[in-house]
Amino acid sequence: MTRIDKVFRRLKEKGEKALIPFITAGDPDYETSRRLAIEIAARGADLLELGIPFSDPLADGPTIQASSSRALKNGVHFASVLALAGDLRRETDIPLILMGYYNPILQYGLEKAARDAAQQGIDGFIIPDLPLEEAASWRAATGAAGVSVIFLAAPTTGPERLKTLGRLTQGFLYYVSVTGITGARMELTRELIPELLRVRALVNCPIAVGFGISTPEQVKKLAPYVDGVVVGSAIVQQVAQFSGAKTIKHIGDFVASLKTPLRGGKDA
Repeated sequence: MTRIDKVFRRLKEKGEKALIPFITAGDPDYETSRRLAIEIAARGADLLELGIPFSDPLADGPTIQASSSRALKNGVHFASVLALAGDLRRETDIPLILMGYYNPILQYGLEKAARDAAQQGIDGFIIPDLPLEEAASWRAATGAAGVSVIFLAAPTTGPERLKTLGRLTQGFLYYVSVTGITGARMELTRELIPELLRVRALVNCPIAVGFGISTPEQVKKLAPYVDGVVVGSAIVQQVAQFSGAKTIKHIGDFVASLKTPLRGGKDA
C-alpha cells in the first residue's frame, strides 16, 4: 500500500477528508518554498502538490502562470523540484505529488524522471496535458519505479471514460471542478455537486476535487461529496502578496482554516 493509499484509508477511518494544498516549487524562491511546504504539512495538509515551473502552463490561470515565471527566473527547473522534494522528504512523511506538464519530464527522460522521483521520496505525478491514451510509456516507467500516476477528469468526461480513469488512476482521481483554467473563484458552479455525485456513482477510488476552490466555506460545502479537496491558486496568490516570515505564518494559518471543515465532527 502506498503512502497516498494509507492517508486516504486513515482519514476514512477517522471520518475526515484530505486537504491537498498546492504550491509552485521555487516560488518565490527555493528556500521559501521549502519552508512553506514544511509549514503547510504541519498545519493540516494531508498531501502536498508541488508545481513544476513551466514556461507555457496551458491549464493554469494568471496566478499560477506568474508563480511559474517567478520560479523559472530563479533558475528552478525539474531537477530543482526533485531536489526540493528530497529535502522535504527528510523533514516530513506527508505524501508528495508533483504536478506539471509533460514536456519537462519527457526532456528529462521518462525512466530517469520516474526513478529519480522515487529516490527522492516522491509519491505521485499529475500531468494535465498527458491524456490516458498517450500515457502508456509514462505508466510503464512509473510502474517500474513505484510512483503513482494520478489522472484527471472533468465535467465533460463521459461515463465510460470516467470508469476507465477511475480504474487506472492511482491514489485518487483528480476531478477538475470547471471546464477552464485554474484560479480562485468566489462561487462554486451549481452543477458541481450533482457532477460529483455522478462521478461517485461510477468510480470506486478516492476522489479529490480542485480548480477554483478558495475558502473554508467552499471546502465545507464540498466535503460531504469527495474524499479530498485541492486548493492551489488561493495559496499561490498569498505567496505573491506577502514576504519573509509573514508569508509562512499567514499561509500556515490559511491552511489550518481550510483543514478545519474537513475534520468531520471535530472542530468543524
